[in-house]
Amino acid sequence: MAIPRRRFLGLALTTGIALACEPWDEAAAGKILEAPAGSSAAEPKWKLTWDAAIETLAGNIRRLPAYRRPVLIEGAEYGGIWQECAPMEGLVYADLARYVPAAEGTPSPAEIARANHMAFFALQREDGQLPAAIKTNAVGYGQIQMVVPIAATAWELARRTGDEELLTMTYTACSRWDAWLRRYRDTRHTGLVEGFCTYDTGMDNSPRWAAMPRACPEGDARRCPRVESLPRLCPDLSATAYGGRVALGAMAEALGKKREADEWRDLAEKIRRLIIDKLYCPEDAAFYDLDAHGKFVRVRSVAIARVLGEHVLKLEIPSDRRIFHEVWARQLGNAKAFWPRFPIPSIAMNDPTFVRPIPRNSWGGASQALTALRAPRWMSHYGKHRELDHLMRQWVVAINRSGNPAGGFWQQMDPATGEFTRSGKGGYSPAALVYLDFARRLGLVGPRTQRS
Repeated sequence: MAIPRRRFLGLALTTGIALACEPWDEAAAGKILEAPAGSSAAEPKWKLTWDAAIETLAGNIRRLPAYRRPVLIEGAEYGGIWQECAPMEGLVYADLARYVPAAEGTPSPAEIARANHMAFFALQREDGQLPAAIKTNAVGYGQIQMVVPIAATAWELARRTGDEELLTMTYTACSRWDAWLRRYRDTRHTGLVEGFCTYDTGMDNSPRWAAMPRACPEGDARRCPRVESLPRLCPDLSATAYGGRVALGAMAEALGKKREADEWRDLAEKIRRLIIDKLYCPEDAAFYDLDAHGKFVRVRSVAIARVLGEHVLKLEIPSDRRIFHEVWARQLGNAKAFWPRFPIPSIAMNDPTFVRPIPRNSWGGASQALTALRAPRWMSHYGKHRELDHLMRQWVVAINRSGNPAGGFWQQMDPATGEFTRSGKGGYSPAALVYLDFARRLGLVGPRTQRS
């Protein structure tokens, strides 16, 4: 059914990309970045870092062999796009459109955001599986590797831009993807999404997956490794499915598919309740994986924040509200756990499995730029505005301190010191986006002329 154009474009206008920022406050910026207010320097350090971040993103716009339209790749040593992050990164880049210099013959940030979604839909398999990664040397189907639901970011982009084609393609592709997950990642018939390997959650080198296989056998995400405690019921993967179904319900409504919209909402509510009933541990105020023996994998990881990222807990429901306050007080807002000087570590600081010294690409404790980039999706929703402001300031300060901006923008930092891990190359897109998005949200830069 065709979408009523006036109604859909109305949605685009009312939910358009919000770029209203406070005027530039030089004194506030000086305080945030520990630079003298009213500095006479022609290019203060925050501005040098800002320009370097814009340049980093421009340098990370590439064409991949399997998808010939330009996309924003991960950068640093990651030559490609991953389902867990590329769609959201594209969406954040679109938010920054008015600050990105226009150049003849180059795609706009909105066009890049669209390509960062459409690439995955273009390479969807006949059975409905979306690729986990599209790299310079391969397209990967060996794990599911999802965090922020691609259905949710595509729906948001379609609303913002009034892109009816994107809406219809997203609805078809993500409906098939959800069916694939129900067919191949619910082998225990619990209604939750199962994790087969480390790479499914993108948490490389995490004690959450200690002694477990990194990937699925023979690069086939339909096959679970022959390990006695697998598969696991995963709170973050299930939350991603929940967020995707919420978005699919909204898309079905926009497409005039009322019955399908109701079905998606029903499926979403069922998995939401299962996450809380089966994967929340009141004793620890934490969400955990549940192994094949019905035992919690008691490693307090950033999977807890990923559950909140999809708004699984509803504050209007008293029992959910109590859980949220417990999780915040004992875990995410606890300075000894997930709220040290530079939030949010990938493993709680007071968890015995926290890995130190911090190695490269470690979800064993480091505060990851990807986690920071996702924080505004849930912290404002749950009323943690002041805390989000603090997190953003700390990341802006840490990135600004990290040395020569041209060689900066690293993947992860020590949550206690704010020192970045410098092995490998800089130029990591999520870190550049963190700096630009947070500086914008903090009012460090005022409105500029919109791209034509």
